[in-house]
Amino acid sequence: MPPAPPGKDLTPDQALDLLRQGNATFLRGEEVTPPSAKRRLALAAAQEPFAAYVTCSDSRVPPELLFGRGLGELFIIRNAGNTVDTVALGSIEYAVAVLQVPLVVVMGHESCGAVKAASDVVTNNAIFPGSIGPMVEPIIPAVLQARGQPGDSLENAVRQNVRRVVRQLREHTDPIMLDPQKEGRLKVVGAYYSLGTGRVDFFDLP
Repeated sequence: MPPAPPGKDLTPDQALDLLRQGNATFLRGEEVTPPSAKRRLALAAAQEPFAAYVTCSDSRVPPELLFGRGLGELFIIRNAGNTVDTVALGSIEYAVAVLQVPLVVVMGHESCGAVKAASDVVTNNAIFPGSIGPMVEPIIPAVLQARGQPGDSLENAVRQNVRRVVRQLREHTDPIMLDPQKEGRLKVVGAYYSLGTGRVDFFDLP
């Protein structure tokens, strides 16, 4: 798959289509071609990713592989449970304001350990050592909101957690994020990755 155009030259929908095409490539088992020396040298001078990607630290969820993308194409923010704290938010805002990405994706995934831990806090009053407990606290409201929904409780909580983060980025953030969304230059979407199938479901679209 050839390198994507610079993000500043793409619409949000074009960027999303690139991700959908890339996931289809991943599902077909096609390998990503390593970058050439020329490509590496070009990226050493500047980066022009076409999407900012917020996802979990889980070792089974590497965005570049899931979408068949190479160096310099995705600006990735990863932490357990794909939550957005001050550092993550600043990174997203940098991608939007400075790198001019037209798309921000927030992706949860099947069998997320952080969401499972938050669920255990709610259902079993679980207590975790070190900083694990405070880390999963932002996920607890999503677990509470997902209670009583039909289907798998963990998957429901993962999706609800994605929706909460997406809503934060769409409605409750700085004009640095809100203005380009109002102007149609930026979209924030939510996604869910199935570990078993390898398929990414972009289920929360503006």
